[in-house]
Amino acid sequence: MSRKKVSLRELDLNNVGAWPREYRIGTCVVVGLLIFALLWWGITRDKGNELRTLEDQEATLRSDFETKQGKAANLEPLKQQLAQMEQQLQQMLRQLPSKTEMPDLITDISQTAIATGIQNDLFRPGTEMPREFYAEQPIALRMVGTYHQFGAFVSGVASLPRVVIMTMHDISLKPRGDDSGGLGAIGPNSVLELSGTVKTYRYLDEEETAAQEQAAAAATGETP
Repeated sequence: MSRKKVSLRELDLNNVGAWPREYRIGTCVVVGLLIFALLWWGITRDKGNELRTLEDQEATLRSDFETKQGKAANLEPLKQQLAQMEQQLQQMLRQLPSKTEMPDLITDISQTAIATGIQNDLFRPGTEMPREFYAEQPIALRMVGTYHQFGAFVSGVASLPRVVIMTMHDISLKPRGDDSGGLGAIGPNSVLELSGTVKTYRYLDEEETAAQEQAAAAATGETP
């Protein structure tokens, strides 16, 4: 005998055990899918977001690690380069006059001006000011000469045995007797007056550098 087919409307929700086998199986599948979906939504979905966050953090940390690894790989060559630069700096500083040579150098600068025919109305060295690697010596001056004489003076200073660096501060150059501060018409033989302050430099010897470091350490309360 063929079994009578039961429609969904005829199913009794209060008596699921009496349902035909295929309906019971289908209901179990649907309920299982619903449970799986709820589990994914409530648990797996949050874990997926957490996983993506951790993956982003991993990518950031990996990039940071690669950057630091590259810097670490270049650290030793950079140290060698820094040591070479410091050595070159010391060599350049050693080309400047020493403490004992400075008085003679100032005299040589003055004598060079006189030798070129320049009139030294004022040539007064000021108080020496030590810096980190060097000391600067200001010189207040007022010189009178022609354009060509000043050019010969600069050339003569450049040819001195020691490297002479001179920087100009508050310098004015004007025709002799011109109180307007303007240059006016200056010709090759015009008598000019150069006035202001120049600074020349020397290197600090090891004792001076050590004393400077001790003074700096004492000022900060550190032990050198």
